[in-house]
Amino acid sequence: MSQKQPDTVRDIMSRDCYRVSPEASVTTLAQGLALHRLPGAPVVDSADRLIGFISEQDVLGQVLDSVYNDGEAPLVKEMMRNEVLSVSPNKSITDLAQEMRGPKPKIYPVVEQNRLVGTVTRRDVLIALLKIRRH
Repeated sequence: MSQKQPDTVRDIMSRDCYRVSPEASVTTLAQGLALHRLPGAPVVDSADRLIGFISEQDVLGQVLDSVYNDGEAPLVKEMMRNEVLSVSPNKSITDLAQEMRGPKPKIYPVVEQNRLVGTVTRRDVLIALLKIRRH
């Protein structure tokens, strides 16, 4: 029995993805990103609707500042980006690969019917392309 060749983002996305609340502290977020080895995370409301995105780069300075000043870390909602590049689960892997060639995000939230259904990374796309190439 042969395995189905991946075609769309739905075939390769992580469904059980790390996400963060806008009310979380940046320190909590940084710990989650480090634990899950992610470059960033989608920010969702209580109904799992995508409302923002926050990356390691966005918080690095704040975490560094809190180390030196032993200060209170800000909340995610104070630092997140509201303009978020997201992708549909039905998007072609090769189309997404073309978009990811530039300085675009390394991780995209996958949104269906206004709800976060997963994430997809450059690594996921690269692995899928290698599988496609072998066939």
